[in-house]
Amino acid sequence: MGKREIGELSVLDLVVFIMLGEMAVIAIEQHKDPILHTLVPMAVLMLIQMFMAFLSLKSRKFRKIIDGKPSLIIKNGKIDENIMKKLRYNFDDLLMQLRTKDITNIADVEFAILETSGELSIIKKSNKKKPATYTLPIILNGKIQQDHLDQMQKDEAWLTKELNDRGHTQIDKISFCSFQDGKFFIDYID
Repeated sequence: MGKREIGELSVLDLVVFIMLGEMAVIAIEQHKDPILHTLVPMAVLMLIQMFMAFLSLKSRKFRKIIDGKPSLIIKNGKIDENIMKKLRYNFDDLLMQLRTKDITNIADVEFAILETSGELSIIKKSNKKKPATYTLPIILNGKIQQDHLDQMQKDEAWLTKELNDRGHTQIDKISFCSFQDGKFFIDYID
């Protein structure tokens, strides 16, 4: 599972932890049964979990299915009540998580993103004339993220032209690319 914290564990990871604990308890309680009757299912379960973690690492679609995707609760200073209802997330939860981030006035928030771990990420309103923004990956593991381009109101032709102008002609070799505040960040696959 890597170095993730408990709050970042997926539902699948949590289920595997619980099942491994149950299997260990059964092995302790039924000490007359051969230990292999417990170790083999535990090993199989761990292999399945490691395989699922590998798939999650390699495939964004699979990761979305297993972990879900972050949800924009506040966008451009406006609370999206429809998203909150869909997530069964109420104003008390929102205000509590804002307070834990030392936000005393909801009017100071430009964006609030409910992460897949349940944690709320906050981007405060900017004091400058330009609005606050947040990073959206437009290329992940060599694949263009069309949904993020759509959010930015850009298209694939724009992205290809901009990258070509900067000497980045092989999109499939880019592990991460974002465009924020007029600047590209590009990282290549090792």
